[in-house]
Amino acid sequence: MAGESEKDEVQSWLAKQDLDKIGVDNLNPLTDEVISRQATINIGTIGHVAHGKSTLVKAFSGVHTVKFKRELERNITIKLGYANAKIYRCSNPECPRPGCYRSAGSSTPDRFPCERAGCGGEFVCVRHVSFVDCPGHDILMATMLNGAAVMDAAFLLVAGNEPCPQPQTSEHLAAVEIMQLKHLMILQNKVDIIKESQARENYEQIAGFVQGTVAENAPVIPISAQLKYNVDLVCEYLCKKIPVPVRDFKSPARLIIIRSFDVNKPGSEVENLKGGVAGGTLTKGILRVGQEIEVRPGIVSKTATGQLQCRPIFSRIDSLFAEKNQLEYAVPGGLIGVGTKIDPTLCRGDRLVGHILGAVGTLPDIFIEIEISFYLLRRLLGVRTEGKKKGAKVQKLVKEETLLVNIGSLSTGGRVTAVKGDAAKIRLNDPICTEVGEKIAMSRRFEKSWRLIGWGTIRKGTTVEPIKA
Repeated sequence: MAGESEKDEVQSWLAKQDLDKIGVDNLNPLTDEVISRQATINIGTIGHVAHGKSTLVKAFSGVHTVKFKRELERNITIKLGYANAKIYRCSNPECPRPGCYRSAGSSTPDRFPCERAGCGGEFVCVRHVSFVDCPGHDILMATMLNGAAVMDAAFLLVAGNEPCPQPQTSEHLAAVEIMQLKHLMILQNKVDIIKESQARENYEQIAGFVQGTVAENAPVIPISAQLKYNVDLVCEYLCKKIPVPVRDFKSPARLIIIRSFDVNKPGSEVENLKGGVAGGTLTKGILRVGQEIEVRPGIVSKTATGQLQCRPIFSRIDSLFAEKNQLEYAVPGGLIGVGTKIDPTLCRGDRLVGHILGAVGTLPDIFIEIEISFYLLRRLLGVRTEGKKKGAKVQKLVKEETLLVNIGSLSTGGRVTAVKGDAAKIRLNDPICTEVGEKIAMSRRFEKSWRLIGWGTIRKGTTVEPIKA
């Protein structure tokens, strides 16, 4: 336990958390003791492959989100990357903009002196954001949709040295519209390697591309993520243009899991084993260390007769972390790691992705078949087309065809069992814990990869009764 007490001492520069002292009624997403340790807004970075999404996250937070061996070898994002950053504003009102804004890593102190000569002001933490770094590669579209489930706002990155739009630029923008994200910023990246005339031409292309979409009125900011050029301006826009979402602190806690892992090293001694870790974002309520929790659907198995069974996992929270910052309690928004007492093999390699974690007895039903009302896109997006040709038309849903369905952070296959007008029944391969009214995205197999074809809303469905432990 010595290590833990050292950890507390090491982080003495961050605000101390005490929920009993402050009271749930007085909490909001910008409370000092909350944003000192935890991010409260999720921002997605979306766009085509190699347009600089991960580099931008690194410019903001200092964290390189590409961590896995396969990702490093190919220099692309494969799993969802995430990193937290604090946004600071100089306390001296005379400090010129945009230099009076800056960003730093999540464990940086909440106040430090302004570096501008003769300023005398102090940089004060005004926002704490979590970046959800999505893969831009076309075969990883399902992963991108999982990330979109937890975003409050998004940065659409467009490389200035390539014609706009590239295939995944349009596909990601359509996905964000489905998720009903209202707050977007377009960042024209790589302006350091193009001429001014090229940048202007690229800007015209971007303006033409976003016309009539959700990003129509979004600001277009030229940046260089590699040289950190104009990152301070993006920080200013973040504070002024992207409102802090309204959060529900009083309902029972509910967390969408987007990553899960086993943190034990091979060969660990039995007494040193730690429980599994679930990473995700709280949609409502507050989680505390020591709280009893439930994970649904939990362990899924089949009986001898082929009947599906779901056994929810019950456990207790051992620790809460926002990146390297230890938390006493976690609030909605921002990506957090929940250390539990769950058997680590159940959490290994993202096995819990798509599950819901929350207060015992408060989680919604588990569905195995859903009835949806859906809307199909007119044309296929994200497929390279020659010249001015438009993408292929999206064919109607056919009975017995297999689709990839994204609900919350779960991607699963589904078989269409009935279609009538704009309503359909889909039998899911994996059970899902969700609610009526939840949004879903649908993709169809097209030339070896899944392509977004439309979206829908859950109207009702067939539920599975969980096994009582």
